Amino acid sequence: MVGIIMGSDSDLPIMKQAAEILDEFGVEYELTIVSAHRTPERMVEYAQSARSRGLKIIIAGAGGAAHLPGMVASLTSLPVIGVPIKSSNSIDGWDSILSILQMPNGIPVATVALNAAKNAGIMAARMIGAFEDEIAKRVGIYQVNLKKAVEEKIDLVKKDFPNSFDKQ
Repeated sequence: MVGIIMGSDSDLPIMKQAAEILDEFGVEYELTIVSAHRTPERMVEYAQSARSRGLKIIIAGAGGAAHLPGMVASLTSLPVIGVPIKSSNSIDGWDSILSILQMPNGIPVATVALNAAKNAGIMAARMIGAFEDEIAKRVGIYQVNLKKAVEEKIDLVKKDFPNSFDKQ
């Protein structure tokens, strides 16, 4: 099971992408709001009880100062995947990216691209798939489908541009 947390409901349009891709892979998750700044006690309780509640990975999204992923990582031994979010008070998202990316040694947070909650969900599924064959199979099918989608687009381009690159 994966925990998906975010600092505010304004992060939900981004963070729901992690939930949607986990649904596609058949990975169970819980989703809630945990603010590092406005509900620090809730953050501590969430992080410290995560393993005993059956979580394997936590995906934490935050904008602005984006302390949530790092603070949660400091409170649990579970892997934490940070999602920097470009928020209304953000400096083009750079504040969030750097807040999550620049963690001190000993407190790692895996960080995906700005607003890339879908990638965080895929990463979580891959991590679980390392130990659960059925999830690994579903992730493999997803990757094959990505390849097929690109190949279909290549064929569309070839119709309009016959001189396109093609493998021999």
